[in-house]
Amino acid sequence: MSNTRTRLDTTFRYETPEGIELELRPAGPVVRGLAWGIDLGIRAVVYILVYVVASIFGGVGTAISLIFLFLVEWFYPVIFEIYKRATPGKSVLGLEVMQADGSPLSWSSSLLRNLLRTADFFPFLYCSGFISMMLNNKFQRLGDLAADTVVVFREARNTIAKIPAYPPKPSPYPLSLTEQRLILDFAERAQSLSAERRSELADLLFFLTSGSNKEAELTLLAYANWFARGR
Repeated sequence: MSNTRTRLDTTFRYETPEGIELELRPAGPVVRGLAWGIDLGIRAVVYILVYVVASIFGGVGTAISLIFLFLVEWFYPVIFEIYKRATPGKSVLGLEVMQADGSPLSWSSSLLRNLLRTADFFPFLYCSGFISMMLNNKFQRLGDLAADTVVVFREARNTIAKIPAYPPKPSPYPLSLTEQRLILDFAERAQSLSAERRSELADLLFFLTSGSNKEAELTLLAYANWFARGR
């Protein structure tokens, strides 16, 4: 119960330019520390395996292994955050990284937040990062503040159950993660909104649909069913 209260107290909402409200729950230092420990363990296993294999090839193997270890240490989090939205440690604990405004994480932001891990570590054991996290309601370490990023809990809600059933239809062109979230959020709230509000929101998302407001609403429902249920 206390954990639920803590998460609810730190929840913040972001309203997109399209008028859709996204709810984000920042992850605190304890769960992020556990995620970091899991990732550290994974990297340690990889380092040991690489060292054992490299030792077979003598000096050349050692040199190559050092380069490999450097790349893994610095780019392990970046690659996973960009393509999976979270490192394995964060994924296990249900966390993901995004921009503070709820949009998908960019390459530059991921690089910056991870390069500044050194500053967060200062003077030892991530003291600076911990103090920074405790001084703001989004639990952002120094790297997060500089890159304008936040680590949040992934939504646990049952999206499929909340979306009105409608024949699914794929979008004619690729949509970003944020655009897909906007459509899913619209569909989840559709039954609780007045006809006027649905029409207004559908009109704000006009760039994703065509036709009258009613046709636009149905098109958005079709897209949402495709994202949530597939074919």
